Amino acid sequence: MDNSESPRNKCAACFRQFNKKEHLVDHMRTSFHSIHEPMCDVCGKHCRSFESLREHLIGPLPKVECARIFSARGCNLCLTILDSPNAVRGHRQTCQFSRGLGSPNDILSRMSNLGIQDDGRTRAPQVFALGCKMVGGGSDGSLDLCARVCLIDEDNRIIFHTYVKPQIPITNYRYETTGIRPEYLRDSNVMQLRDVQKIIQDFLCNGEPIWKIRSKGGKARILVGHGLDHDLDCLGIEYPAHMIRDTAKYPPLMKTSKLSNSLKYLTQAYLGYDIQTGIQDPFQDCVATMRLYKRMRNLAHKAEDYPMATDAQNRNNFASWRQNELERMTPDQLLAISRSDYYCWCLDSNKMLD
Repeated sequence: MDNSESPRNKCAACFRQFNKKEHLVDHMRTSFHSIHEPMCDVCGKHCRSFESLREHLIGPLPKVECARIFSARGCNLCLTILDSPNAVRGHRQTCQFSRGLGSPNDILSRMSNLGIQDDGRTRAPQVFALGCKMVGGGSDGSLDLCARVCLIDEDNRIIFHTYVKPQIPITNYRYETTGIRPEYLRDSNVMQLRDVQKIIQDFLCNGEPIWKIRSKGGKARILVGHGLDHDLDCLGIEYPAHMIRDTAKYPPLMKTSKLSNSLKYLTQAYLGYDIQTGIQDPFQDCVATMRLYKRMRNLAHKAEDYPMATDAQNRNNFASWRQNELERMTPDQLLAISRSDYYCWCLDSNKMLD
């Protein structure tokens, strides 16, 4: 049989089979399979997201053998498979988080006018999580206005936390979810939006002009959050995309349909506890996003000199002029030269060592 028609034209990552080798090459050219994708610890299948991996292991139609092993030795939070059921029980103690950090409400009033609380103990490059709560403006109360903001460091210490005075009238305080009452925004401790903008932006830039901020080697801080485009827009803050880690837009944490998961769902599914069950606290949101970020950052992926498909050294890996050469490669060789089309947060771990 002609090898180009062989059933061996099977993707070494996602296991899709193709009638012709040229179809497999085209698949590899556009799929961007890499070592950074979530992977089944049983069969080695690469999945585009952890939701896809979850479906593979415990979905309505899971892979039978993988599901059998996972049910006995798998962790339903991080989706890894341990050596034994006893190992799973021990692992669960460290894998599952609790919500029990309390609320910063009792210290909010005395912190709000103190500015940024930074004692310099955080490792470089420093990472901080931002959370906002919105009240409503406009004739129907549907316009989001930031009325409360929180910023924490990697150790869940509050760096900045205050109520914010919106620049236009509030028509809906959304008390059921924000817990904010009109009198909270009349207090002398409430900060003006323009002051909050300057404090947070100056802190994140850390002395660097925003146009000069680099992804590596600079002083600017990494910003973590959920739906940060919206939060920063409501605050009137600009920040470089390469310094943002957004759990709503990170491909491994998105739905199989490539839509965003809610922070409430991600916290329950991957951290093992519930948030946003009543009045929502931006501090708890910050803690959840920071924990999700650190869980993704700490994934042990093989180090590569040029891990991104956009790196200059990888741009010709699947060039059309290499078609004949690519068709002579094995599926494993094709996978070896494939690279990710998104920045994996595990790469931040390397920056911590620089």
